[in-house]
Amino acid sequence: MKALLLSAYAAMSHRHWADGLQQQFPEIDWRRLELPPRHFPWRIRGNPLTWLGQESNCLHEDYDLVVATSMVDLATLVGLCPSLARARKVVYFHENQFAYPLPKGQRIRAEPLMVNLYAALAADVVVFNSAYNRDSLLRGARDFLKRMPERLPLDSVLSRVADKAVVLPVPLSEEAPKPARSGRRILWNHRWEYDKNPEAFFAALQALAGRGIDFEVAVMGQQFRDQPPVFEVARAWLGERVVCWGEQPSDVYRDMLDSADIVVSTTDHEFQGLSVMEAVTQGCIPLVPDRLCFPEYYASAYRYAGDQTTLEATLAQWLTDPASRPTLPDARAWQWPAWREAYREVLMGT
Repeated sequence: MKALLLSAYAAMSHRHWADGLQQQFPEIDWRRLELPPRHFPWRIRGNPLTWLGQESNCLHEDYDLVVATSMVDLATLVGLCPSLARARKVVYFHENQFAYPLPKGQRIRAEPLMVNLYAALAADVVVFNSAYNRDSLLRGARDFLKRMPERLPLDSVLSRVADKAVVLPVPLSEEAPKPARSGRRILWNHRWEYDKNPEAFFAALQALAGRGIDFEVAVMGQQFRDQPPVFEVARAWLGERVVCWGEQPSDVYRDMLDSADIVVSTTDHEFQGLSVMEAVTQGCIPLVPDRLCFPEYYASAYRYAGDQTTLEATLAQWLTDPASRPTLPDARAWQWPAWREAYREVLMGT
């Protein structure tokens, strides 16, 4: 089988997924095209033109399978390269633009939403990393399409997506999970952006410090030129409690996961949460909000109600009484051996 793997906005989780596909299915003859994760408006709308200009010969080869991320304008690409229409087409949604929280002052733009929707309609199989991702796309698309001047048969349009939807998470690499630890080191390992709601995390730490509760904190994750100002403010008052700060090389990042005890998410935007899963594999107890994708992956013992009071109370209890912490989730349920056959069925069509 000859396959074309397309990733139009190759963020870290997208590269992790693409690497996993190639490693787990070496019997497939892969061609891989990807674009750097920057200039988002141009990437999501302009990727067919970019590839036509740079990789025209590759696009016009004959393929049995095309696997594309949801950032790929697959409908346009198939129209421009008709030979791709003969291949089996699988679109993978790491996220969807219908459920992306906008920064203050920004208005919704139709183009990214339509790229997602047209890609899903052009695919033979539409794969989501969580049921929340699937359901939020269908809800968001329904609300969005109601705004069109024409009265569309929404049930007919959206059922074409729902009927070919499959839920398969991005699997982690196979490795033996580490045991939990009972120390007081808290981990934050998310992108330093507004949608991860860092304000709630640092407010909880400030409340703990105000109560005299002892803790350490490692704040890592991908950084960007513009970042919420709360990071600079928090770094100043946290002082010696900080054991690691900022984006780290992979070996330092891994060592920090191995040394932390509790990993926290306060996010307003998450479709799977690979960073939390990675930390759990290395022995960190997760504390995540009771919303978004998290109820699918974590039992109630690991979820707080979503409000600041519950977050602070749970952290305080886990820090002062380590015996109250729940046992670690079984990270093997998220690794490739648990999902390889399901992926094979999607890729091979068997």
